[in-house]
Amino acid sequence: MLIDTNAYLGHWATRQLRHNTPDGLLRLMDRAGIDMACVSSAAAILYKNCQRGNEELAEAVAAHRDRFIPFAVLNPAYAAWQRDLAWCREVLGARGLRLYPAYHGYRLGDARCRELVTAADGLVISIPVRQVDYRQRHWLVDAPDVPLADIAALVAAHLEARFVILEGAGYLGSDLVKRATELPANYWLEISRPDAVYSDEIGGLLKALGAGRLVFGSGIPFKYPEPATLRLEVMRASEADKDLIRSGNLSALLGL
Repeated sequence: MLIDTNAYLGHWATRQLRHNTPDGLLRLMDRAGIDMACVSSAAAILYKNCQRGNEELAEAVAAHRDRFIPFAVLNPAYAAWQRDLAWCREVLGARGLRLYPAYHGYRLGDARCRELVTAADGLVISIPVRQVDYRQRHWLVDAPDVPLADIAALVAAHLEARFVILEGAGYLGSDLVKRATELPANYWLEISRPDAVYSDEIGGLLKALGAGRLVFGSGIPFKYPEPATLRLEVMRASEADKDLIRSGNLSALLGL
C-alpha cells in the first residue's frame, strides 16, 4: 500500500491547479499507484476564514472516504478556532491538522499556537515548511519557509503531540537531525523534497533517524506525484524500510 501524506483538494488563489477535484485527484493517484491520501483544502490556506475551506473539503471527500483521509486547516490567530476544531473532529472526521504560520501571521512559538497544539489532543499535527517555492510566490503573498528551528522547538515543547513535517529539505543541518537524540521521537519527515541520489539527503536521514521516522508524500496537485514515487524506487533502502515509508509508519500514526 502507498499512502500520500501531502495532498490537496480545491483551488489556489494565485495560480490554476489541475487535478484538484476529487475525481481529478483520484485519477492522479491511480496513475501513480497511490492508494490513499491525506488531503486538506488548498483554498483554506488563503481564505480569511479557513474554516470555509474545511467545510468545502467535507463535501468533497464524503463519497471517497476509502481513499481520502481529511486533514483540517486551522488558524489559531483567528476567532473561534476552538469551535472550528470541534466541528472538524465531529463532522469532517479530521485525522489531523495542518498549520500555516507564515500565511496566517503567527509563529510556532506563539502561545496561541501552543494552545491549539494542546487542544488537538490526538490529532496529528502536520506542518508544511512551504506551500510553494518562495522564489515563485505571488508578489502580494509573502510567506517564507517555516524555520526548521521553530519546528524543533515546538516538538520539544509538546511531548504528547505527534508531528508530520511536509515539504522540507536541508534537514541534515537542522536541529531536527543534529539534536535528534535530545528531542522526543514524536515527529516524522515527509520525503517529497530531500534528494535520494546526488546529495542523498534521504540516505542521511535513514542513518540519522531510521526508516521508522520517514513518510511518503508528493504534494499533489501542486506537483505531479512521479518525482516522489521515483525517490522510493531509487533510495538506498531495504524493501522492509521502504514499506515503512510507503504506508507502515503513517498507518500506525493514524490507526488505519
